[in-house]
Amino acid sequence: MTEAFPAVRPAGCPMDLAPEYAQWQEQDGLIRIQPPIGEEAWLVTRYADARAVLGDTRFSSSMTMHGYPKMFVPPIILPGAFIQMDPPGHTRLRSMLTGEFTTRRMRAMRPRVQEIMDAAIEELITGPRSADLVAAFARPVTVLVICEMLGVPAADQELFLSWTETLHRRDVPASAHEEANAALVGFMDALVTAKVAEPTEDLIGRLVVERVRAGELSRYELVAFALLLLAGGLDTTANVIGLGALSLLRDPEQFAVLSAEPGLVEGAVEEMLRFHTITQWGIGRAATEDLEVGGQTVKAGEGVIVLLPAANRDAAVFADPDRFDVRRGARGHVTLGHGVHHCIGQGLARLELSVAFETLVRRLPGLRLAVEPAELKFQDDMFVYGVHRLPVTW
Repeated sequence: MTEAFPAVRPAGCPMDLAPEYAQWQEQDGLIRIQPPIGEEAWLVTRYADARAVLGDTRFSSSMTMHGYPKMFVPPIILPGAFIQMDPPGHTRLRSMLTGEFTTRRMRAMRPRVQEIMDAAIEELITGPRSADLVAAFARPVTVLVICEMLGVPAADQELFLSWTETLHRRDVPASAHEEANAALVGFMDALVTAKVAEPTEDLIGRLVVERVRAGELSRYELVAFALLLLAGGLDTTANVIGLGALSLLRDPEQFAVLSAEPGLVEGAVEEMLRFHTITQWGIGRAATEDLEVGGQTVKAGEGVIVLLPAANRDAAVFADPDRFDVRRGARGHVTLGHGVHHCIGQGLARLELSVAFETLVRRLPGLRLAVEPAELKFQDDMFVYGVHRLPVTW
C-alpha cells in the first residue's frame, strides 16, 4: 500500500508528530509513499534504518540521480554544493572547509558569540517588558554570527532572509523558488567577486587566498560554499532557539532546572535538537545499487526519504520519546545527519544554542509567554519547522 506523504501534525499539538509516523515505525520493512510531486519512494522512520541509509555511500545525495525524491518542487542544483554531491567530489570540496569548523576555532569564537547574545538581551531589557523572542533575539543573533563569520554585510539581512524563507516554503510555485535562488546566487556572486579583487579577514576571504588563488577552488564553487553556509546558519539555528525556548516556557519546571543548573545546558541543547528536529520532512537519497534496509529490498534507482523527526522519536532508542526532558542524554540523535554528510556546521550550531540558552536563563529568569500557546503560529508549510513569532514578557 502506498501512503500519502507528508502526514499532518495533530490539530492543536504543534510539538507532536503526525500519528501515522509512529504507526509506520511499527510496521515491517520500509513504507512506500507518494510525495506531492514526482515518483513514489521509500520512507525510513526507524532510527537504526536512518543511520544505515545515511551512513551508506551506496545511497546517493545527488539530486540529479535517477529516483532521487523530488518532494515538493523541482530541486535547485548549485555547482559546488557538496551536500548534493557524492565522494570523491564531495570529499574534495568538504575537506576545504573542515578547518573552519574545528573545536579550537569554535572555542575561539565563543567570546564574540557571547557579546552578540548579551547585546541582544541588553536591548530587550532596556526596552518594553514584552517582545517577540524570534524577531528580537533568535533571528538577529544567528544572522549576525554567520554574517560575521562569512564576511557578509549584516545590513543586507532582510533581503537574504526573505529569499531563504521563500526557498524553505512548499506553498509557493516553483517559479518563486527559482527567482529567490537566482537572487541569492546573484547577491553572493557579487560579494565573492569583490572579495576575489580585495580579500578580507573572514571565511570567504580566507578561501579566496588559500584555495581560489591556488587554483583548488573555482569562484562558482566558492559562491556555492557561501550560500550553503549562509542558508544553513540562518533559519535553522534561529528556529531551534525559538522552539527550544517555547518548550521551556510551556514547562516552567524545565526552565527552572536550567536556571538552577546551568551545567545542564549543553545536554538540553541536544534534547532540543532531537525533540524538535526542524528538518520536518526529512532528507532524500537515491539507491545506486540493489540493497536491503530494515528487511526491505531497495532497488537501484529508487528514492528514499529519511524521516529524521520520526527516527529521533524512536522508542527503541529514546525512552518516552515524545516527552521533552532537559535531563535526557540525547546525544546520538540524527538531527544533524550521520555519515559523510554529517552537518559540517554542527559545532557552530551547538555553540550558538548553548550560549543562547545560558544567556536567556541567566539574564531573564522571569521569562514567560505573553500569549496563550494556542495563539502561536507555526511553519507548517516550510521545510524547516519553527514558530513564526514568540511573544514573551519577563
